[in-house]
Amino acid sequence: MYFLMIRPQAKRQKEKKRMLEELKKGDRIVTIGGIHGTIGGFKSKEKKALILKIDNKTTITINRSAVAGLIGKVEDTEIGAIGDQA
Repeated sequence: MYFLMIRPQAKRQKEKKRMLEELKKGDRIVTIGGIHGTIGGFKSKEKKALILKIDNKTTITINRSAVAGLIGKVEDTEIGAIGDQA
């Protein structure tokens, strides 16, 4: 019973927690509300809230827990290029 019901759920929770911890500036995400955007930065040192860039001049602040999934991951080499453009 454990391996059929509880173990898969625990594994999914662990994967989501890891995904949320690995979010970085420039990653493309979708929220639980269906909003798509790019991470523009983090609100505090703890990185519990992030700034989601939806359009050129439109940003919103969301909790990290509101992220449903990762659409596109930015590579470390691309982070330098993003910082150079700003």
